[in-house]
This record gives sequence, structure tokens and C-alpha cells, in this order.
Amino acid sequence: MKKLGITSLSLALALGLSTLPVMLQAAPTAVNPVATTTSPVAQVPASKAGTSMAKKEHAITTDEATVNINTASAEDFARVMNGVGLKKGQAIISYREELGQFTAIEQLQEVPGIGAALFERNKDRLKL
Repeated sequence: MKKLGITSLSLALALGLSTLPVMLQAAPTAVNPVATTTSPVAQVPASKAGTSMAKKEHAITTDEATVNINTASAEDFARVMNGVGLKKGQAIISYREELGQFTAIEQLQEVPGIGAALFERNKDRLKL
């Protein structure tokens, strides 16, 4: 009984910490353009600067926040996908190596450890 409790606690802690790299990478992009910029954008009125900065930031985030499920490494999966760590990332790669490349993003749900809820949470971050 003790082992089950410790295992459950360890799993919960690991899942909670698996999102930490994503949060750490997101923080600098949100802070740096406003706090450290000395470019002419800083002289634009706040109403216009906020929208242009938001558009640029969104474009950067969109490009960096997707992962190709047929070519990504375990580190890429852990960095981009919410709730996926190195272990689940490696499970995706093992599945891909055993059965061949994915033909549809929905096939990711067939990987052990990737359920419907985890897939739904991350489907916008996935591409073929």
C-alpha cells in the first residue's frame, strides 16, 4: 500500500513539473520586449504598441508552439506539449519507430499514456 501511495505521489509530481519548461520558455518572450527594448517601437503610443507587440509575439509563439509528430524528439514533445514529459515523448517516438510514421494527428491517441484528454489539450500544438 505504501508503494502505491509513493508511486502515485511521484507520478503526480512528475506530471506537475513536466509543464515547467514550457512556462519558463514562455515568460521571457512576454517580459523582454516591453522591459528591455529601446527601439522606436517603444515610442509608439501604448494603444498601438500593445497591439503590434501582441501580433509579433503571437506569430513567434505560434511557430515555436507546434511540433511535428513524425520528426520531433522527446525533448521537443516535452517542451511543446502540455502534460508530456520526456518519458511520454519517448513513448511517442517508440510507437512511431515500431509502427511507422503517423498519417493523422488523431493516431497519437493510440500511444500508451496519451489519452483523449491529453490529446484534446494539445491538438492545436501538433502537426504532421
